[in-house]
Amino acid sequence: MKIVIVGDGKVGQTLIRQLSKEGHDLTVVDSNPKILNNNIENFDILTVEGNGASMETLRRADAGTADLVIAATSTDEINLLCCITAKKLGAKHTIARVRNTEYREQLVALRQELGLSMTINPEYAAAREIYQILQLPNFVKRETFAKGRVEIVEMRVDEKSPLRNLPLHQLPSAVGFNILVAAVLREDQVTIPSGNFVLQEGDHVFFAAKTAHLMLLLKHLGLSPQRIRHVMIIGGGRIARHLIPRLLEARIDVKVLEKDHDRCLQLYSEFPQISVVEGDGSLQQILESEGIHQTDAIITLTNIDEENLIISMFANHCGVRKIVTKIGRLEYGNLFSDMGIGSIISPKERCSADIVRYVRAMQNAEGSEIVALYHIANDLAEAMEFRVDDTVRYQGVPLKDIPLRENILIACVTHDNEPVLANGSTTFREGDAVVVVSAGQHMISHLNDIYAE
Repeated sequence: MKIVIVGDGKVGQTLIRQLSKEGHDLTVVDSNPKILNNNIENFDILTVEGNGASMETLRRADAGTADLVIAATSTDEINLLCCITAKKLGAKHTIARVRNTEYREQLVALRQELGLSMTINPEYAAAREIYQILQLPNFVKRETFAKGRVEIVEMRVDEKSPLRNLPLHQLPSAVGFNILVAAVLREDQVTIPSGNFVLQEGDHVFFAAKTAHLMLLLKHLGLSPQRIRHVMIIGGGRIARHLIPRLLEARIDVKVLEKDHDRCLQLYSEFPQISVVEGDGSLQQILESEGIHQTDAIITLTNIDEENLIISMFANHCGVRKIVTKIGRLEYGNLFSDMGIGSIISPKERCSADIVRYVRAMQNAEGSEIVALYHIANDLAEAMEFRVDDTVRYQGVPLKDIPLRENILIACVTHDNEPVLANGSTTFREGDAVVVVSAGQHMISHLNDIYAE
């Protein structure tokens, strides 16, 4: 597909890496020639220097013949103008990054007039992800499928875990109900395991389970569900402002440490129920004086990855039960994931996954619909949900008789709104939803892509 990306910041860079890997014809537009030159050296792409909202620049980028134009500059208004202009030139689809929630009502009301196929808000998506993690903090990560009734959750096997040295065929009897291990991450290698696979200390295990069974899973593993009552947030930027209302609605006490005086005043004006402390949250004495030893959870949301990592590791040293760390460069998260930084969130990665899902859906406009796509296991695997239509083969055939490609797992089938964790006798048919986990190098955009032929 021919795709034009306007804006070469964090989200743009992530998209370039992912979409070029999938073989798309990319043109990148940015006003900074140095950034464009770096991309030419690293990726097989075309570049155009200039203002991405300018009709002349978009013409030079040949946006009028593009299948998709993605506007991901740092300014909402430029992104919207870029999409309107690209659509006027003839672009088939447009996606805009819009961070200001004040535009939400207009975007819904004027979507057709603006010519927008989709909008993304990285900070809003990150806040939603953090809140979901805090609801069941025993899990490192949670991804939802089947309209929220099935989840793939990540847990780490530590030295005290009852999962340690457990063969997977013994797992159902150990937890007392049907559960599926979708993938295991061990020393930067991801595996879709068989029943003979034995879990080891340090493994990151990705369970597929019904949402209603997650509390039961914790109970059978001897883990008391943690109730988060007090949260300390380091950094009062956009993510914090999206997250705080959710925490207050859940009756969670919130304290925010923020260095910027004006931002502190703004936070306290918007949320008088919370504690706002003007100070540098990276300083040990400030963290201790503000009660880091007594808080249930700490969320590091500064704009500096290294700062977030250091604060999170200090919080782990202080015994904080739940830690959430925002990372811009995902390689940092992969490197430090077992060093006490807790759950890692990457706003740009989440938005990139949403756009990649949309791109794959465009490639199969008349095929099975891809409903959800998540990167898991340090970006080494994907979990996807598809809607089954009449083009999908092997309908009504038991899974044990379907020839699947290597490192592919069908984890769940939803029929008549009732999700079932898959086993050898499970079948699917038109109208069902199917959750697939892929740990290979396959690019899956249609359910027929998972078969061995």
